[in-house]
Amino acid sequence: MSEEARRGEETDRGPGSVHQVFVVMENLLEKLKVLNYEEELLSKHNMKSLSRHYFVSSPFLSSNSGEQFYMFTIMAAWLINAAGKAFAEPQEYDEPNATVSNILAELRAFGVKVDFPPSKLKSGSGEYVCFVLDRLAEEALKKRGFTFRRPSYPTENTEEESVLEDDAELTFSKVEEEMTEEAEEEEETMMDLEALKLRTTHTEAEPSSKPDEILESTMEAAEWNLEVERVLPQLKVTIRTDNKDWRIHLDQMHQHRDGIQSSLTEAKSYLDKLQEDIGKTLEKVSSREKYINNQLEHLIQEYRSAQAQLSEAKNRYQQASGGVMERTRVLAEISEELEKVKQEMESKGSSMSDRASVVKVKQSLTKLKQEVVQMDVRISLIQHKLQQAKLKEKSNMTRDMHATIIPEPAAGLFA
Repeated sequence: MSEEARRGEETDRGPGSVHQVFVVMENLLEKLKVLNYEEELLSKHNMKSLSRHYFVSSPFLSSNSGEQFYMFTIMAAWLINAAGKAFAEPQEYDEPNATVSNILAELRAFGVKVDFPPSKLKSGSGEYVCFVLDRLAEEALKKRGFTFRRPSYPTENTEEESVLEDDAELTFSKVEEEMTEEAEEEEETMMDLEALKLRTTHTEAEPSSKPDEILESTMEAAEWNLEVERVLPQLKVTIRTDNKDWRIHLDQMHQHRDGIQSSLTEAKSYLDKLQEDIGKTLEKVSSREKYINNQLEHLIQEYRSAQAQLSEAKNRYQQASGGVMERTRVLAEISEELEKVKQEMESKGSSMSDRASVVKVKQSLTKLKQEVVQMDVRISLIQHKLQQAKLKEKSNMTRDMHATIIPEPAAGLFA
């Protein structure tokens, strides 16, 4: 499944799908507690208990990817073994790709459809890590024969209470509580119902026996109306409005809307004026910029030509500096050769000033003359031997010629 398709599926599920991984992690932790993972797994590796959102990938939670991946691998291996399959526990320095591939292979063997790449599990946290561990935990619970059942609640007989439905939709008990609070806070005069009840009971208790005749009022209607008007303010019940009532929220929404509209009209005029000022300022800046560019055009051209000349001068300087370095090297070599020549001249001059060298030269000349004489003698001997060899070779050639010419007439006779 591609990433675009998966994102489309998440948007179809609703905005709460982003937080679904938190619910899955909490359910996974409950299943691990049922499997007694603290004693069977954590105590073996000397690890602390997992937090509620340990494997959740979130920027608001501190995480260690290496530690989370190692915890994921050993927990997956333990769950696979608990589900009845033999699986070697991975080590900390094993190849991550091979470990993840083996875990997914075992998960497919349980019949779980895996439609995400193995690289999603290498981070050690996220939706897919929680999904894999949750399914493995379910298989381990099935192996142990444990299933989650719906809770059974005890039945209770509740009596229906009468509710006074008025504009504020308040119960009579709420009215009494609000009346007492309002009497303390606002210091209003309220009618004491208990005193009125005691007063009526006292007046009724005076006659010792029930009257035999029907009671008839002797008070006139005008006096009765006056009494009612006098007592009416004391019978007034003030009901405090509940802030949770939707009508209050609706009124507040209307008030806020009116306030926003009034503020918007005021702010819109200021913003329009500000927009006009900014537009005028931008036009002035652009026109001033064009004017400055036109005024400084010749200076810019001069600056560019000066830059070109500077670059040419730098190139010439680099070439000249290279020639100077080469000439300096040649001068150093010539100076070395000159020093050698001076040393040789000094040694020859010292040898020429000494007479022993002259004697050696004379001896060398006499020896050379003797060798020349000997060489002349050897040359004459060699020339003599060469002349004899040539004469001998010539005589041999004439003899051979005579030997080849004689048989020809004899051959003609026999023919």
